Amino acid sequence: MEALMQSSPGARTLINDRWRDYFAGCGYLGLQSHPALVQAAIETLQQYGLSTATSRGGFGEHPVYQHVEQTAAEFFESERAIYFVSGYLGNTILLQGLQGDYEQIFVDRDSHFSVWDGVQNAGIPVTPFQHCDPEDLSACCRAKLRPGERPLVITDGVFPISGEIAPVRDYVDALAPYDGAILCLDDAHATGVIGEKGQGTLEHFGVQGKGRYTTYTLSKALAGHGGVIAQEATVVEKLVRNSTVPGATSPSPLPAAAAAARALELVRGDSSLRRRLWANVRHAKEGVRELGWPVANTPVPILCLGARPGLDLARLQSELFARDICVAHVTRYSSTPPGGALRIAIFATHTAEQIDRMIAELGALV
Repeated sequence: MEALMQSSPGARTLINDRWRDYFAGCGYLGLQSHPALVQAAIETLQQYGLSTATSRGGFGEHPVYQHVEQTAAEFFESERAIYFVSGYLGNTILLQGLQGDYEQIFVDRDSHFSVWDGVQNAGIPVTPFQHCDPEDLSACCRAKLRPGERPLVITDGVFPISGEIAPVRDYVDALAPYDGAILCLDDAHATGVIGEKGQGTLEHFGVQGKGRYTTYTLSKALAGHGGVIAQEATVVEKLVRNSTVPGATSPSPLPAAAAAARALELVRGDSSLRRRLWANVRHAKEGVRELGWPVANTPVPILCLGARPGLDLARLQSELFARDICVAHVTRYSSTPPGGALRIAIFATHTAEQIDRMIAELGALV
């Protein structure tokens, strides 16, 4: 099925010349066409143009990028933040930047491609552990670590297809025997979405602290562009010094960066969008459970409907699309369960009527 998006993505989106109920993508807070973000982008475009046409540092430094970093530091309540062109690169920055602080890497085997790319670029011994399995992580650490070695554990915070939250509290316990142990999270699908303040997985579990690092994405729930890592000033300085990425990549387009900063300000000052999202997620998950799919009782706005005997997921997606309901059918992506899945994304801007119709049509087809 080929689909051409012809409007801003939102709860209702123009696709293939028809307005449809859109339950796909990652625009969880519904900010992609928010007037304040659009205005920030327009004003920046008019004042500064599209880009600096050079990397950060020297003549490529810019007040818009500095504003993103200041706003991100305030949002995540940290001393400093580093802003870079893509959240995908955050794991590479962390693993390069922290080299010298760890001797071995342990990675959830179902982690996102960006995690694996960062791991492979690090040039450090790597051991995969079973998906979301703290006991296997403990066993791997005992088997692989030599006396005095420090482990670095890296995983998605929220997995993009399954919607699972990594059991990071259990990982913290598993790492307790090792002085200097490091835990790194890719929070692309948690940024602005979970945690009381929208600060992500560590806040959700209340396990922020020394030796725990997160890379955040501004292009999903926050509708902007690029990624950030927010940390103590000395850590940010180390990351910039030790990683090749910040100085070797062109930064985000200036209008998109300005929109990202405005989104951070908006979401920091007003929790209503996030609370509306959580209410919609509860409503949608209740309906999906009634149809027989086990979905976890979490605020994650991703519903993963796995394969069933005799159920053709591709046909089901196509039939929903014919009824002007858009969901994703996934077969080859990180954290996809065996047999594939329908991935349903919930937005803060969906109405109860849209969610009810989606559940009713899904139930009728199943």
